[in-house]
Amino acid sequence: MRRSAAIMFASILAACASQGNPPTTVSGIPGFQPYSPNLPNYRIFPGDQLEITVYSAPELSRTVTVGPDGRIHMPLLDPIMVANRTLPEINQQIYSAMSSRLVDPSLDVFVAQYGPQQVFVGGQVGQPGIIEIPGQIDALQAIIMAGGFTSNANERQVILVRRQPSGEISSWAIDVRSGWHDPQLANLGPLQRYDVIYVPRSPIAQHNLFIQQYIREALPIDFSLFYDVRSGLN
Repeated sequence: MRRSAAIMFASILAACASQGNPPTTVSGIPGFQPYSPNLPNYRIFPGDQLEITVYSAPELSRTVTVGPDGRIHMPLLDPIMVANRTLPEINQQIYSAMSSRLVDPSLDVFVAQYGPQQVFVGGQVGQPGIIEIPGQIDALQAIIMAGGFTSNANERQVILVRRQPSGEISSWAIDVRSGWHDPQLANLGPLQRYDVIYVPRSPIAQHNLFIQQYIREALPIDFSLFYDVRSGLN
């Protein structure tokens, strides 16, 4: 019976060790881009407000909000998809759509107000939830805004999930601890709207949780008695 308990305990510890292995780190996160004339034009997101001025027909001018489906609505026109497009592209779209109804559809499109710049931070942080980002910040700065790491956090395997313009979901494992000393070593890049940052438990915290949930609570084994028996045998 003592031998069976010892074998079971060894197998449980092996399971804990295998469960604590961190995921493979994936590099390639886009880095910060300096502000310069070569910086790509801003692309419109749902929630942004556009001010559209039609010079030959002022009654058609208005401020519109980009809907959750990425479209805007203008009088006399079908809904126009503008999400993930630049202002010059949107200007040309509306101009082409109005050409069949106006002799001179000259117009300008401006961003009247930007939608919420939000990211989602969860896992082992002080205050998980939605964070308003004030511009170009990285994962480490967002985690600090979310209350910082808890004592159980795995700072070397922070997961960043991002939806690409094509709709594809990409994810990276980031060594945020390195960012305390050198952001280049951590491969930290700027967050984008609606990114998800998840801070997992550290291997030792995961191990302790496993011990608590599956050994002390789920298994009908008195390990204190087991150790007492082993001590008596020695």
